[in-house]
Amino acid sequence: MPRDLTPAADTADSSTFRAALRREKLAARMALEHTTHAELSARLEAHLEIFLLKISAMQPENTLAFCAPVRNEFDAGPLISRLIQRNLQHGAQPTSQCIWRAAMPIVIAPDTPMIFRAWTPTTPMSRDRYGIPIPTAGEQLAPSIVLLPLVAFDGAGYRLGYGGGYFDRTLAIQVPRPLVIGVGFELARVPSIRPQAHDVPLDVIITEAGSMEFFVR
Repeated sequence: MPRDLTPAADTADSSTFRAALRREKLAARMALEHTTHAELSARLEAHLEIFLLKISAMQPENTLAFCAPVRNEFDAGPLISRLIQRNLQHGAQPTSQCIWRAAMPIVIAPDTPMIFRAWTPTTPMSRDRYGIPIPTAGEQLAPSIVLLPLVAFDGAGYRLGYGGGYFDRTLAIQVPRPLVIGVGFELARVPSIRPQAHDVPLDVIITEAGSMEFFVR
């Protein structure tokens, strides 16, 4: 899907607009009932799995970074656990093997890029300064794919997060840049998030309704 990657011009009220939008969309996601959240998550997971398997057919070895879910986010953990489990199931057939590794982002210090630490379903976990579950220890990895939670997103492929700027700073220094996939629910969609110069556009957005691809391979 083509898009104009030029961010919208700054306006005097852009910060106020984005702060209000963040509050609105977080409240809408937090208000999802358990059954509705489960239904939306199952549909999102199905679309995400199809897309990731398509990527693995072109690039058999991948390190997939994801965040532990907070504030009623979509939980990618079960799907990633299944992908890792397939490594073991395919171990006797190396010619058909697709190798998946997983990692989680770690905040080292405020206003600095994050690192990515290896994760498996049995990895000991702790919580960071923001209360987010992270691996207690482990190898530092460079992800080839990054899943980003969406507070809000628009049709041009821009994402509104929690406002800390951690992912924008981190992705700006990744060489080569990983494939960046925004994952979230359709309720987060807006006409525009009013992107700013520092906002890193997404390569793909996946919701319960399907996927939008902005990259060319």
